[in-house]
Amino acid sequence: MRLAGAVVVAAVGLQLAVVPSAGAVPPPPPHPSNSAVRQAQARAAAKAGQVGRITSRLSSAQAALRNLQDDVELKQENANKALVDLQTAQSAAARAQADANAAQISAKASEAAIDQLRKKVDEFAAGSFAQGSALGSVAAYFGSKSPRDLLERQVLLNEISTSELDVLNQMREARVQKANADSLARAALLVAKQKQAAAQAAKQAADAAIARAQAAAEAEAAQAHQLQANQASLQAQLTAAQATVSGLKSQQQQYQKWLSAKQAEEAAAAARAARASGSHGSRHHTISVASSGSVAVVLRRALSAVGIIYAWGGGNASGPTRGIHDGGVADEFGDFDKIGFDCSGLMVYAFAGAGVYLPHYSGYQYQAGRHVPISQIRPGDMLFYSSNGSSSGIHHVTLYIGNGEMVEAYESGMPVRVTSVRYYNGLMPYATRVL
Repeated sequence: MRLAGAVVVAAVGLQLAVVPSAGAVPPPPPHPSNSAVRQAQARAAAKAGQVGRITSRLSSAQAALRNLQDDVELKQENANKALVDLQTAQSAAARAQADANAAQISAKASEAAIDQLRKKVDEFAAGSFAQGSALGSVAAYFGSKSPRDLLERQVLLNEISTSELDVLNQMREARVQKANADSLARAALLVAKQKQAAAQAAKQAADAAIARAQAAAEAEAAQAHQLQANQASLQAQLTAAQATVSGLKSQQQQYQKWLSAKQAEEAAAAARAARASGSHGSRHHTISVASSGSVAVVLRRALSAVGIIYAWGGGNASGPTRGIHDGGVADEFGDFDKIGFDCSGLMVYAFAGAGVYLPHYSGYQYQAGRHVPISQIRPGDMLFYSSNGSSSGIHHVTLYIGNGEMVEAYESGMPVRVTSVRYYNGLMPYATRVL
């Protein structure tokens, strides 16, 4: 969100206006010396280092959880593939069985036709062949049982003579058809058995894949539960460490307040003494909090961008620029038609004010300066976020502004904002210090 009022990043003068009466300042808090302050600061720095290490462990645990979830999804997809293969093989087996049944029916029909033709030939040609004469001779009439039978044999022999023994040809053709039908039936049955075997193998593969997926899911659930418990423990440790650091800083502030009040009391007493002795004069004390000029310029330029819309590919040394097409999410938000910054473009603009010209790519910006542990960051350092915990996976950069806060151009659809440092989601364990 946009900050209300002016953001102070240069020297600030604070004039103490409260002058307590004599004897109003309480005894000093338990932080009596500069040496004790430095020791407390050292302890706070050490605790901050522990916080950084805890944060790294937490990021690793979350990454492991995401990897397990991806692995389960992969196994589930393998199970889906095996089920599809099973259904396909079963359909093929059913078609092959139907083909085999049809071939068997055809073979039986051919066999019946052959038997019928053979019976007819045997009936009217038995006499003729038995006498050694050609079919159609007088011998074929022998054995007639009645005048009617004789006439029928005459008609049949005439038909055979006229059609050049078509019946015998038909019988030979029927035998060929039967042989072909038998062959097709055997081939169809073989295919049916092969398809059935393939279907069974596919079913076994599907069952095994589903079992593996379920086992992986159960293991993932148990692992996720353990990781969540670890996450809660680590977060509690992180909160406790931060509370300790905050407590030490608060103790320092309380001591500084006491010291300031003590100095004001002494000044008031001196003024009263001067007035009592007839002398005149006035005094006041000013405390200045100064920061580096170059760092102040960088912070001021970065904070001046708060509220400007995110635009992927936007931003240069002079300020916000029109975004560019990315073929994905940024295009859906219309970044190519907006004037703004992306994360690395904001860094280019901020540091250009101090004469430092960074490349418009967060991965190269990570290598642009000296690396310092997260526990030792100070205003003006760049913080980086990675998808795999290494520089090859860096996808986001922000600028640390102090007091646990940072300024960033986060994502499409959002303006540049000031937010708390996220000690998770892949924060790199080292910041980059350019100034």
